[in-house]
Amino acid sequence: MKRLHTVSAAVLAAGTLLGLAACSPDGQSGSADGATDQTTITFTSYNYGTQGAAGTGTQALLDRFAQLHPEITVKPQGVATADVLTKTKAAVAAGAAPDVVQIGYSKLAEAFETLPTQSLKSLAGADWDASVKGIAPVFLTTGTSDGDVHALPYTVSVPTVFYNADLFKKAGLDPADPPATIDEIRTSAKAIVAAGHHGVYFGIADPSKSDYLTQSVINSAGGSLIGANGSVALDSDQAVAGLEAVQGLTRSGLQPAVGVEDALSDFAKGNLGMFVASTAVSGQLAAKAKGKFELRSAGFPAFGQSAPHPTFSGAGLMVLSKDPAKQKAAWQFVKFLTSKEGYTMITKDLGYLPLRADIVADPQYLGTYFKDHTLLLPPLKELGTVKPYQSFSGPKANQATVLLQDDAIEPIVLRGADVRSTLGTTAGRIRDLVGQ
Repeated sequence: MKRLHTVSAAVLAAGTLLGLAACSPDGQSGSADGATDQTTITFTSYNYGTQGAAGTGTQALLDRFAQLHPEITVKPQGVATADVLTKTKAAVAAGAAPDVVQIGYSKLAEAFETLPTQSLKSLAGADWDASVKGIAPVFLTTGTSDGDVHALPYTVSVPTVFYNADLFKKAGLDPADPPATIDEIRTSAKAIVAAGHHGVYFGIADPSKSDYLTQSVINSAGGSLIGANGSVALDSDQAVAGLEAVQGLTRSGLQPAVGVEDALSDFAKGNLGMFVASTAVSGQLAAKAKGKFELRSAGFPAFGQSAPHPTFSGAGLMVLSKDPAKQKAAWQFVKFLTSKEGYTMITKDLGYLPLRADIVADPQYLGTYFKDHTLLLPPLKELGTVKPYQSFSGPKANQATVLLQDDAIEPIVLRGADVRSTLGTTAGRIRDLVGQ
């Protein structure tokens, strides 16, 4: 495999539990190093302009940056998650590349190969060490291409079991003891269906074409998307077993064979017992559940005797500017978004996990937040068992991921396709595509 970008779970977990930071401004949100001329930059984001917390939270970040940097105007553009890479490549080819881009981890490897990404360390200069201090080093490694950091972590989440405590009670289940394994998920779903509601939904056939939940199922079943030798391993016995377990929920009528948006709507209406999805939707779910039912969360389930091993989803920030003035302004924008204040807003307003260990317990930032916002506590604990996100290699890595989701995962989970033969056929096509 040409290049594999991963995050070490152990380091991430250790970083989350580090000590407190000083209760003073983080020093990373000041004006742009002496800049006086007005500069306009563009920002492509798949969160911007969307409904719910992701959209309003992104706007809050933009508004705060505008307050801190009146000399810099940021023109945002909302692009669907699945289209960010392809549209950015088209913009680059047309000579109209955005200055800053939010790129999902599932597309990061191909972005490094195909976009004119800038070295963030070079743009920051002497500002670099102070700006990234507190970010777990493994996140910097994730954004490294050819030995240099070209992407800083922006938004990160892990798959979580959100559940309707009221439906649990109605079905005779104990909401204080949520299911911890796929077998327990199945048992709970049966009880909820018997009580007249939909049981569970795994948001694995993701319309954004992200495979984080696919990887989480395969990992937790003892498999891996990429083998130890860099080969495509999605058709292993373990992967087959994990996906057969999820498919079995649909075949037995415990999981509705619908798209993610329909399942999300069903859950928000109080008619779905469990919704397995990214913590990124926690704010949206909490808002919809308010006054209707009690919303709780639990960790990702185990698929066998070993502990569950979910992976993460999310995105990094890249700078594509070639103009020196825009590069300077773009760095100030990226620096703010990844500062203590920026990450605090991302957690509070967008629902993503905090990526700086020193803000988790600091009362100036998130020290009191998690006392009242318990939905994110299970995923925070999951950081100790999270597996690195794995990417196919080469300039067609994103195409391979889309192929996996469209030709294997959706037919298997929603349409009852034979798991082993479908995975085998898709794995073969991906091997041909990426040369693994």
